[in-house]
Amino acid sequence: MAGDDLAGTACRQLPALLILTVVLTAQAPARILSDIAAHPTSFPMNAALSPSYDAIVVGSGPGGATVARQLARRGSRVLVLEQGSAAPLTGTLGQMAKMAAVPGKGVFIQRDASLLVQGITAGGSSAVNFATAAAPPPEMFAAYGIDLAPALRELRAELPIGPLPDTLVGPMATRIMQGARGLGLDWQKLDKMIRPQICRSGCWRCAYGCPFGAKWSARDFLDEAGQHGAQLLDRARVLRVTLEDGRATGVEFMRDGQLQSAKARVVVLAGGGVGSPRLLHSSGLRPGDSSFFSDPVIAVMGSVDDIDGGAEVPMAAGVRFDADGISLADMTLPKPMYQGFTAQAGRLDRLFAHRRTLSIMVKIRDEIGGAVGPRWASKPLQASDRQKLDTGVGMAREILAAVGATHVFQSRHFAAHPGGSVRIGDGVDSNLQTGVANLFVCDASVIPQAWGLPPTLTLLCLGVRLGEHLAAP
Repeated sequence: MAGDDLAGTACRQLPALLILTVVLTAQAPARILSDIAAHPTSFPMNAALSPSYDAIVVGSGPGGATVARQLARRGSRVLVLEQGSAAPLTGTLGQMAKMAAVPGKGVFIQRDASLLVQGITAGGSSAVNFATAAAPPPEMFAAYGIDLAPALRELRAELPIGPLPDTLVGPMATRIMQGARGLGLDWQKLDKMIRPQICRSGCWRCAYGCPFGAKWSARDFLDEAGQHGAQLLDRARVLRVTLEDGRATGVEFMRDGQLQSAKARVVVLAGGGVGSPRLLHSSGLRPGDSSFFSDPVIAVMGSVDDIDGGAEVPMAAGVRFDADGISLADMTLPKPMYQGFTAQAGRLDRLFAHRRTLSIMVKIRDEIGGAVGPRWASKPLQASDRQKLDTGVGMAREILAAVGATHVFQSRHFAAHPGGSVRIGDGVDSNLQTGVANLFVCDASVIPQAWGLPPTLTLLCLGVRLGEHLAAP
């Protein structure tokens, strides 16, 4: 199906989840802003470009922000170009929708009408993720001659990585954990990238963009890069990489309606699993479409009568079956998101049961396939993917039955980890360099195999490693 035909089909099949998000965005209460203090930022936002830079980083998610920080620390002149906004996070539904629910930008409606979501903002998807940290699988990267252990040790010593204290594990997560353990599952607290001394019990804003500075995001590294002289231009949409004599020399980008260009010794693409392959294609450096993984998710929900909750940190605990490519975790959602899933599933009878409804996330490691095109992205489920989801949903239903939940239902599948589209060993080498001199990629697109894990910590490790490589004499 051609890209335009796909776009038309998607518009006709716009899921109830997206419709409800847009409606609720328009109705987001202004009073939410009155009880929060926006996390301060030190981003240098001077729009005046230098004649040249040591490095241009395209995208400011975990990979890009880390490379920028590593280089700026060593005195390199760094320019970071971010398509989204660097406005302070306010933790509101309206801002979240602008970052991750604009069709064709933060969200893609795939051929099967499921959603593929990414964050388009300073900090990338780390601004709106659930702050779960999973270590990179060493065997996967060792197969390509990559050792991420030194970077991982460095980051663990520096960042707020660890399980939540009991005081921050909400009643819904606790009930699900009790049910899972009662069935003999090894359900354990998950490592989170959260500062517990700042995090607020009963808060639900992880997925909206934490306004309190409790949740670590790549904006933290952008702040540090800025303190070392790096420059950030937000609302800058990069169009292509410029080349001279077979080497990358800079980029062209649109900002404030004007076509601009910037020069650098090195260009690092960090536009994510969708953005980076598109930039390579528009620069004539990659075919028109790239296969990828997406880590599909289904939410399985059921109600209990003795909990009045709905406001807690999601993914506080869970279990992984790495050999099977299946993960489960608690996933208490903000009320508007819950209502979106409920409407999408056609369960309008549960629309107002948010405070009593337990939600379990079922996530799988899907097969690489589908395609990222110039104007669209679509990753249909394969038979093996469906089988994994069915198995995980069955386990989630057993857990909900064990805690006495009723009115059990499940969402359509959706996904939020597009990656593997410029894979190590295919699109880039072990140093993350493309086939073009001075052009590198550092984001989820370089993950070399099917995934199924929270990618943030792995991308930070890759960013540290690439930054050290580029800074070496």
